[in-house]
Amino acid sequence: MEHWNVLLVSHVVAALFVLVIGPAQILRRRRDRVHRTMGYLWVAAMYYVCLSSFWIVSGGHFSWLHGLSAFTLVTVTLGLISAIRRNIPAHRGNMVGSYIGTAIAFGFAVAVPGRAIPRLLATDPGTAVFVGVLVAGAVAALYLSLFRGQANGNGRRRPLAAVDRSPAVKA
Repeated sequence: MEHWNVLLVSHVVAALFVLVIGPAQILRRRRDRVHRTMGYLWVAAMYYVCLSSFWIVSGGHFSWLHGLSAFTLVTVTLGLISAIRRNIPAHRGNMVGSYIGTAIAFGFAVAVPGRAIPRLLATDPGTAVFVGVLVAGAVAALYLSLFRGQANGNGRRRPLAAVDRSPAVKA
């Protein structure tokens, strides 16, 4: 791949989004609406990163990273199904494993000379930093908007599962 194009840029931005969201999803203690909403966005970004990678080839050949993409598609899907079925240990294992695989792939993409990201860092570090800050800012704004939407009128957060259990009043 000789130059940056829309596919490569969108792949990198989605991968950065996945990398930024991952630790917050894994380390947050509460598994609430914020976790679910960010999780669905994370899964969508993971699918995009994995699927778009199959059109990013070097010299017309696939690499081991494409094998990792295929494997990650399976593990993310299993993690999503596990969450829907409320199998939390399987969900956690698949999602954490998928995140670790993505972090390893990112490390490879950044560390190996001749790949697109190291060339960008060498030729235009300002753009690379700008994109990183932009993605981190977008994720922070998304989290803030979700947290603010979760608060009730008096500023305290209400549990998502809290339902008005009072008997219905018939008119």
